[in-house]
Amino acid sequence: DYDIDGVVYKVDRLDYQQRLGAVSRAPRWAIAHKFPAEQAQTVLEDIDIQVGRTGALTPVAKLRPVTVGGVVVSNATLHNEDEIARKDVRIGDTVIVQRAGDVIPQIVRVLPERRPQSAVPFEFPGICPACGSHAEREINKNTGKTDVVRRCSGGLICPAQAVERLKHFVSRDAFDIDGLGSKQVEAFYMAGLVQRPSDIFTLAARDERSLTPLRQREGWGAQSAKNLFAAIEARRRIELPRFIYALGIRYVGQTTARLLAKHFGTAALFISAMQQLADEAECEESEIRDAVLAIDGVGPAVIDALQIFFSEPHNRDEIGELLKLIDIEEFKQSGQQSTISGKTIVFTGKLEKVTRSEAKARAEALGAKVSSAVSAKTDLVVAGPGAGSKLKKAQELGVETIDEDSWLEISGG
Repeated sequence: DYDIDGVVYKVDRLDYQQRLGAVSRAPRWAIAHKFPAEQAQTVLEDIDIQVGRTGALTPVAKLRPVTVGGVVVSNATLHNEDEIARKDVRIGDTVIVQRAGDVIPQIVRVLPERRPQSAVPFEFPGICPACGSHAEREINKNTGKTDVVRRCSGGLICPAQAVERLKHFVSRDAFDIDGLGSKQVEAFYMAGLVQRPSDIFTLAARDERSLTPLRQREGWGAQSAKNLFAAIEARRRIELPRFIYALGIRYVGQTTARLLAKHFGTAALFISAMQQLADEAECEESEIRDAVLAIDGVGPAVIDALQIFFSEPHNRDEIGELLKLIDIEEFKQSGQQSTISGKTIVFTGKLEKVTRSEAKARAEALGAKVSSAVSAKTDLVVAGPGAGSKLKKAQELGVETIDEDSWLEISGG
């Protein structure tokens, strides 16, 4: 015998099947019948708060082990704090659990008649359990609605987010440190060599005093270690847009980072403004908020993310450490006269002579705005081989389209 989670009923005559035909995704002569999920009763022993790589705090129910559908279940998702409140789940409760889709364990309901007198409503933490930073629920300024997810604000120092943040920090569009890729970041973090961004720029000095220098570690030699330290040294000077992007602030991608860099001009002005923005987060009126919001392309979601990031003292401290170790260039708009300045450009298809990132950077340096979607406001579409729906839409809208060679000619690339 073996367990099944449902059956499929079929018409067993071929002539009837042909007459019934099929719709786009399934035949009309067959229908699935999913059995109700098997349920079991157990006790909720604890609620553990786990922190994901994006900083989301997720509650996980720790259950007295129970067999559900042939599988021993000891953990179940609780989704978020609103779900805990809605179901009134408390530590010590007797609960009914099932495996959603016969895969993911979840708590269906509480049996309040079996609740112990000592059980109290669960208080969701406002502090990240991984790093002690504030955990916030963002409020959408447009709708006034609060995000269901509470997120850790200690992005640069939170160990639960650290590895992914470090990978982003050294990625191609950020600090772009040759020889320091994802695998090296993971290995250095596990070895305790690099725990936060500033550690990257003190690695060589610490290595000189180390009892186990990098050249003696597995996978490294004298030359490869020397090359890495040289690559790190070469990136002590960085452009302002790259620095802002490297911080990994939610909603701040390359385009937004460049808009912020262009507006503030220097790292000192940007950081000062962001700290002021954070300090005035609770104020009904804020000149700096209005000023940042006036930047074309920067919306309320970005403002909220900036406020949360710079409100966290750990992030301010880490940026302070970085500023002691690196030199951030003042933003300089290209002085070249450009025929694409002020225009909105979309790249689509495969570029064969330059990378998409290089083309985008060149366009922005010449004063153009790069968009990911074609609309009536698009001025130019650069289409490479394999261009599909974007090229078709551009042609329908009458937007000018050119190939990569023409783009290189007008951009001087």
